[in-house]
Amino acid sequence: MAATTPATLTARALLLDMDGTLVNSDAVVERCWRRWADRQGLDAGEVMKVVHGRQGFATMAVLLPDRPMAENHADNRVMLAEETADLDGVVPVAGAPAFMAAIADLPHALVTSADEALAQARMGAAALRMPEVRVTAEMVGASKPDPEGFLKGAAALGFAPADCVVFEDSEAGIQAGRAAGMRVVGVGPRAAAFAPDAHVADLTRLRVEPAADGSITLTVLA
Repeated sequence: MAATTPATLTARALLLDMDGTLVNSDAVVERCWRRWADRQGLDAGEVMKVVHGRQGFATMAVLLPDRPMAENHADNRVMLAEETADLDGVVPVAGAPAFMAAIADLPHALVTSADEALAQARMGAAALRMPEVRVTAEMVGASKPDPEGFLKGAAALGFAPADCVVFEDSEAGIQAGRAAGMRVVGVGPRAAAFAPDAHVADLTRLRVEPAADGSITLTVLA
């Protein structure tokens, strides 16, 4: 894959996942989901393979396909409360503060499977600026890998999907970006396996350059 990874991508707007992309919340995600797995009698290691990128109720539906969705939604409300209250170990992904500063005046939106309260808590814990335009869990009817969130983000910014580049770390998120007709920059170790259009180990490996015509050049650094 490395030989075919493009050195640059050009966009007019950027759509940013949060967890694993801007914020490293793996420690709290693992704590909360391992507790849930224990309560359900599930193997925690198997659970952790599918939690990233989706809203909680969607993860539960994958893991417990015969359980009524009402129970998944009820459990998800408990999970969100637990995650929002537990910020121990939540830190920015390497390079995220400089990246957010670099795009401050460029068209961008947060598109996250977290709800507004959790997004505010984690971005705050990581000391990252919250984008003015954002699509959180309350604003969509379907979780990633459905493209709804990214399509709403593009529409809110006023750009066509083809003009947007998505930043994602998870399989579900990368699938959602592709389904929306967007190109994807994969961030971090999880993303590398799912053939994003470009991949960076973290956000220190990316240079952002605005052009006079309003376009944005993203350069992957060796």
